[in-house]
Amino acid sequence: MVNTRSRKDAIKNLKKARRLKNDEFYTQYSDIQKEIEKYLDYNSNTFRKKVVYCNCDDPFESNFFRYFALNFNRLGLKQLITASYKPSPVANTQLELFGDDKTSKKSKGRQKVTANKFIINQVHDMDGDGEFNMKDVAKQLKKNKHNEWTPLNGNGDFRSEECISLLKQSDIIVTNPPFSLFVPYVKQLLDYKKKFLIIGNINCLSYKEIFPQIRKNKIWVGNGMGRWISGFIVPKSYDLYGTEARIDEDGNRIVATNNCLWLTNLDHGRRHQPLGLMTMAENLKFSKHKEIRGKKKYNKYDNYKAIEVPFTDAIPSDYKGVMGVPITFLDKYNPDQFELLGNSNVTGEREHLMNNVKSASNCTYINGKPQFARILIKLKKTK
Repeated sequence: MVNTRSRKDAIKNLKKARRLKNDEFYTQYSDIQKEIEKYLDYNSNTFRKKVVYCNCDDPFESNFFRYFALNFNRLGLKQLITASYKPSPVANTQLELFGDDKTSKKSKGRQKVTANKFIINQVHDMDGDGEFNMKDVAKQLKKNKHNEWTPLNGNGDFRSEECISLLKQSDIIVTNPPFSLFVPYVKQLLDYKKKFLIIGNINCLSYKEIFPQIRKNKIWVGNGMGRWISGFIVPKSYDLYGTEARIDEDGNRIVATNNCLWLTNLDHGRRHQPLGLMTMAENLKFSKHKEIRGKKKYNKYDNYKAIEVPFTDAIPSDYKGVMGVPITFLDKYNPDQFELLGNSNVTGEREHLMNNVKSASNCTYINGKPQFARILIKLKKTK
């Protein structure tokens, strides 16, 4: 059974990180692999002949770098670029074999450089042991003239001119960006019309800068949210709370927040899977949810021209009007099956659906009582 306090404490840490701009949450290799394989299942050429850029990743620590370096040939990458902002406080968890970090050396008259850039154009078995691994990657970065390992001139901020220059060269951006800068980070990707696969907090689905892009079908949720991302590696300074926090076999400290997701504009098969639904009459009679089963009808909102559907699996297949559903519905959203109309939590995305615009609120009301914020949807007409 999940420890409720542990989840609340982990979420509290994430919110605190956003407020204090403490963004040291590192993605596990297994979570990266699990997500990316879903895109390959849908289209094996998703990354073929593409330049992948991980622009928020210390190459010495990043599992994003590790995944793409080890799978460079299998994915058919044209190039892999990785850049870091500053040295990671999660010391030497992945690439300790690099040993003498170039950034630890001082040049004449210059301060110590703390941000790195790796550019990989080719990889192969360097030591002849019949296996391609991180030792081969390390040797190639040191000896292979076709690859590059250099310090950045600046601090590695994704908004800097040299990082934007790298962005322009890239096709697909894959990373776990700083949550405190999530909105400007996504805006930059959209401004430069880049394909991307990034991690964010579930709350981003209700950001006024993000939801309209989802409604317009320009970005969408990846292959899962919540426990689909099993946890993040955190520095020693972070407390480990409850039963879901742990230290793995490599000594990494893991915090499971269960409130994050993958956000992307790469197509995948899951978003085209139709959601199996019962009719309204069937839901009222057979639903597993006590809030629905046995009722005479679905509740209607006081302030919206819509019915309340508190669970995604309780969406009635035969209702033609507007419905309010939980934000987590977007994890099951199929643009071929549903139309996104608005979000009660986003100004500019709700007023057209309200009974009285003057009573604008970020929540829905039933019989005068406030309910949760809702996504407003409608079933598309079947052909």
